[in-house]
Amino acid sequence: MDFVEPILYIGIAQSFFAGLLLATRRPYTTANRLINAWIFLICAELIFALLNQTVLDMYAFPFIAFTYGPILYLYVRHMTMPSLRFSPWNGLHFIPFTVFFTVSVIFREDPIFDDLSGFFVVDRFISLRIVYGICFFLSISVYSILSFIVIRQHQARLRDIVSYTSAKLTLNWLKILSITFYTGYILVFILGGMDIMAGLFPYDPYILVFILITFFSFAYSFYAIRQPEIFDQNAHVYVENGDTSQPGYEKYARSGLKDTQAEEYLTRLLKFMDEEKPYLNGDLTIHDISSRTGIPRYHITEILNEKHGRNFFTFINEYRVKEVISRINDARYQHYTILAIAFDSGFNSKSTFNTFFKSFTGKTPSQYRAGITGSSAKV
Repeated sequence: MDFVEPILYIGIAQSFFAGLLLATRRPYTTANRLINAWIFLICAELIFALLNQTVLDMYAFPFIAFTYGPILYLYVRHMTMPSLRFSPWNGLHFIPFTVFFTVSVIFREDPIFDDLSGFFVVDRFISLRIVYGICFFLSISVYSILSFIVIRQHQARLRDIVSYTSAKLTLNWLKILSITFYTGYILVFILGGMDIMAGLFPYDPYILVFILITFFSFAYSFYAIRQPEIFDQNAHVYVENGDTSQPGYEKYARSGLKDTQAEEYLTRLLKFMDEEKPYLNGDLTIHDISSRTGIPRYHITEILNEKHGRNFFTFINEYRVKEVISRINDARYQHYTILAIAFDSGFNSKSTFNTFFKSFTGKTPSQYRAGITGSSAKV
């Protein structure tokens, strides 16, 4: 195809220079090494595809794609748990890659998989093509799902640790890209199946994979370069200049805390919240509360969950909503916009504020103020 070679050249240049940029990042963490390897493997696949089309047969069928799922999953794990050590057992994730690499090289001169139109041609390699297709689909699907689950678990743990939303911590960009990556491959599988069954396309739909991985080599490298590093130290995480607890390292558990002690801790915590108003700090973490009240962090999590029916994130933001309501009702704040009041009350996100306010009052902030003043409020 006339348009394939330019795409390959663009992809090779993009992934190569993105890999170089990632390689120069410091500190060079395990997560950085993994995403860097992922980008360079994309570059290698594009180079092999170019050589395969223009110079000589490099392989019988693509095999590098079997590394995409495992590396993405391991990258997500090490991003969400920075102190996690890379285990030699992780090599088991790459067994399918090793197997299909070996088979592809051995049969590189045989017409096993020239294009999708011959996928179900009955010959001595049909079983191999079917096994290859099933394994490829399972690899992308299983590791994409696992990556999504790990990110969701990480974001859920954060709600017991921090009182604010932050792209530096939630890794929402990684979740969105992972979902999009999987969706892109599912689209390729669907189009490929249609072409195999009915031959509807004038070109091999697998070509779309080159466009897909070129785009994602750019997207992942762009966000990975911008992502601040998360460091562990004594079960704490330091993200740039912010201090938070490491999600997942102090797992909430019933640890022998007696009911009388739990009630005393809860009373002390509620009194501290009412008198000191720590929630006005937009970057408040459970570590801050623990250090100022003397209550161990895992006990704060425990009493909030069992005695107050809240996680830390909800607990703090409900106090902020109450503060906003108090100020809206105060004549001294009538000349303030609602958003200014919200930020001054500890919120750092308009969407988080609107969600909590509507959940707490049943009204939007504007509706609530309008009901008090009898006039529309500006936000």
